[in-house]
Amino acid sequence: MYSYAPKGVCSRSISFDIKDNKVTNLSFVGGCNGNLQGLSKLAEGMDVDDVINKLSGISCGSKGTSCPDQLAHALMEIKNK
Repeated sequence: MYSYAPKGVCSRSISFDIKDNKVTNLSFVGGCNGNLQGLSKLAEGMDVDDVINKLSGISCGSKGTSCPDQLAHALMEIKNK
């Protein structure tokens, strides 16, 4: 299980596993609960690179980032280790 502390958003933590380069067990602590539950269900089982490509660069208001963008950052960080 990986855990990531997002920056610049309402959620406080993103947790997930990666199995066979697929995102599994994705969950968020804090943030907009309904939206993040939906995001978690949509990303479940998706290829890591597809999630990064689809979610990277999404912003929330004037924050310059978003919970989906922070998920992409978390996955990139793990991938580049």
